[in-house]
Amino acid sequence: MTELNHHAVAANGIRLHVVEAGEGPLVLLVHGFPESHHSWRHQLPVLAAAGYRAVALDVRGYGRSSAPTEIPAYRMLQLVADNVELVAALGADQAVVVGHDWGAPIAWTSALLRPDVFRAVAGLSVPYSPPGDARPTHIFRAMAGEEEFYIEYFQEPGRAEAEIERDVRSWLLGFYFSISGDAPAPAAGAGTVGTIPHGAAMSDRFVHPAEMPEWLPDEDFELYVGEFERTGFTGGLNRYRNVDRDWEDLAPLRHRPIEVPALFVGGDRDGPTIWGRPAIDRFPESLPRLHASIILSGCGHWTQQERPREVNEALLDFLAAL
Repeated sequence: MTELNHHAVAANGIRLHVVEAGEGPLVLLVHGFPESHHSWRHQLPVLAAAGYRAVALDVRGYGRSSAPTEIPAYRMLQLVADNVELVAALGADQAVVVGHDWGAPIAWTSALLRPDVFRAVAGLSVPYSPPGDARPTHIFRAMAGEEEFYIEYFQEPGRAEAEIERDVRSWLLGFYFSISGDAPAPAAGAGTVGTIPHGAAMSDRFVHPAEMPEWLPDEDFELYVGEFERTGFTGGLNRYRNVDRDWEDLAPLRHRPIEVPALFVGGDRDGPTIWGRPAIDRFPESLPRLHASIILSGCGHWTQQERPREVNEALLDFLAAL
């Protein structure tokens, strides 16, 4: 068994809880919504065994890390600063940064802004799309048609929290399963989890499994439930509430490529990967040092949990090439 070292690190004026394993070049693992460091449980021991120092953090607002109350405290520039200062606090000069879901844009932007610190980057589920000319909330409005895109649904403080926190266990299970590769395809014309009819709840379209999926055993699911019953969801949801603020902050970097080596892994049943096909097609321009772009057949949103073997192989191949 690989020893996992849990500890707290002071960085960027807050406390970040991290879990690390192994010694060697630093690999920083950044989770998404609604997850925690535990979503990297299959990668930490494998990376450690391969000669890397693997560190998974609880992003600000999650788990045992600090959860500032102000919405702007979750803007992208703050999350990149968390990563930069965490690398320094861990005694390293550089790291490879790997992110999934919201962790992917955090990782991409970390490499975009600080290539001197982040010598390579890997994104899972959400492909890199350079800051562009259109305001994000306008894009999401256009994507949803007559319904609400889920990121629109998350914008009003307290609205999504009121739905989710009525029954954390049921909401999490429905959300995790409904956007996984195990979920049944929606019936024709039934709509998707990514959009919400006006006046409805996001969970109205969830599907609950008859039994726990193989990639999410009871003990792992209960760990997530316990964390979110304790912390609530506002910290995680506040990330979504900064999308337009991020667009304004990153205006000087519009259309800018990432110049360090890069890897992308997505699933062909994952919404962000499917919606992101135009961004993937632009990788020759946006990621000029792309090592590989891998789409896993039958994989849903929870890339490194649903398909740990393939993700680990891709990460090790990428790291060995640096």
